[in-house]
Amino acid sequence: MRTGKGVEWAVHTLLNLAWLGDGEPVPTARLAAVHDLSASYLNKQLQQLVKAGLLESVPGARGGFRLARPLEAVSMLDVVLAVEGDDPLFRCAEIRRCGTIGERVPAGGFSRPCAVNTAMGRAELAWRKALAAQSLADVRAEAEAHAPAVGSYVRGGFGRD
Repeated sequence: MRTGKGVEWAVHTLLNLAWLGDGEPVPTARLAAVHDLSASYLNKQLQQLVKAGLLESVPGARGGFRLARPLEAVSMLDVVLAVEGDDPLFRCAEIRRCGTIGERVPAGGFSRPCAVNTAMGRAELAWRKALAAQSLADVRAEAEAHAPAVGSYVRGGFGRD
């Protein structure tokens, strides 16, 4: 299963806003600059996070984005769905019915679901369950276990030492 860069960018942005900890809105340009990301591309992810209720957009000269919910209330699946959408990862084209093999199967031979589609569906369900079981608070705790000073690095990167 592969996700686009936008998911990674979104997760890091949500974590960074949590590490800032002050609830102050941060402009897109600043959120992008701390990781040398494209502000226009990141803004697309931020708008999707707002639409999903994970971020709030604050208008005005001192506006920007801030967390809409605590990290405990946001799963990794929430972020993936916000950025990537809810379309299934595998789309069965029923190639079992095509060509000379498909022509040889007797009537009623395709009455059961495609075994390949079923297997892929099980795998996707397991993947989604694993993502749903991990909150961003869990990810934050793991990051802090690996690098206890990460929060201070983030605050320093935003000039909020």
